[in-house]
Amino acid sequence: MEYKDYYEILGVGREATDDQIKKAYRKLARKFHPDVSDSPDAEKRFKEVSEAYEVLKDPEKRAAYDQVGSNWQAGQDFRPPPGWDAGGSFSGGGYSTVDASQFSDFFETLFGGGGAGGFRTDSGPFDRRGEDIDAKVTVDLEDAYRGATRQLTLQSPEATPDGRITRRTRTLNVRIPKGIKQGQKIRLAGQGGPGAGGEPGDLYLQIEFSPHRHYRVDGADVYLDLPVAPWEAGLGATVKIPTPAGTVDLKVPAGSQQGRKLRLKGRGIPAKTPGDFYLVLQIALPPATDRKAKKMYEQMQKEMDFNPRAGLEV
Repeated sequence: MEYKDYYEILGVGREATDDQIKKAYRKLARKFHPDVSDSPDAEKRFKEVSEAYEVLKDPEKRAAYDQVGSNWQAGQDFRPPPGWDAGGSFSGGGYSTVDASQFSDFFETLFGGGGAGGFRTDSGPFDRRGEDIDAKVTVDLEDAYRGATRQLTLQSPEATPDGRITRRTRTLNVRIPKGIKQGQKIRLAGQGGPGAGGEPGDLYLQIEFSPHRHYRVDGADVYLDLPVAPWEAGLGATVKIPTPAGTVDLKVPAGSQQGRKLRLKGRGIPAKTPGDFYLVLQIALPPATDRKAKKMYEQMQKEMDFNPRAGLEV
């Protein structure tokens, strides 16, 4: 097992004061923190610095370390003396999400490792804000037209008094604003991950619309396939149609064909620039299931000069 020279790691002498050790640690922790450093070995160096500081900042650990390391020479493997037992429990000291279990075997042998989970510092500049959390929430299309309040149950991380991270179930009442679009995010400040001495992060809820049996959505525009009878398409008609905002009257122009798109301007999802509501005509043929219906179809066949495949002729 390799001996760890904690003084060398922090770049201080063995006679360094507590303030000098703390100053050296802060400088190196800032330099090698994985969130800010581009160095490929930043995470490894940061763990070494945190481990060294955990030992040297504690008078008891430092004294024990100095005792067992006083006769060590460079290049030697470290073997604790017979009967060595550092005892005690591990107490969080370094900054970051570094965990005691990530320290070296050398530290584990001397100080037993176990105990607290995550680290946090009492030095303001190293307090860390909690992580932002992204989640998806499914709402009805009608909620985007009228606005709504929805109750959500979330599993979220939370720091315990001893510094560990656990998962807690919580319920939030979330306001769905009128005009929200699919894919848009709602920010809930302070509802994200817990901070390590700093403020909690934010929770971002990405909006998804529940599948609707009538409507489909494209951005702020809403579409409805509208069935019409042949005579309504051919002669023209005024029909009542459903929209997420209520029923409206629609004029179907005479001579309309299958697939024709009619627009109701501004009746899509309401917003500063509202979307449009589109009706795509689907001509529905009445079934010829009885004698009377069949006779009418036969009469149309005789009297109407109509070839639906005329455009396919070569």
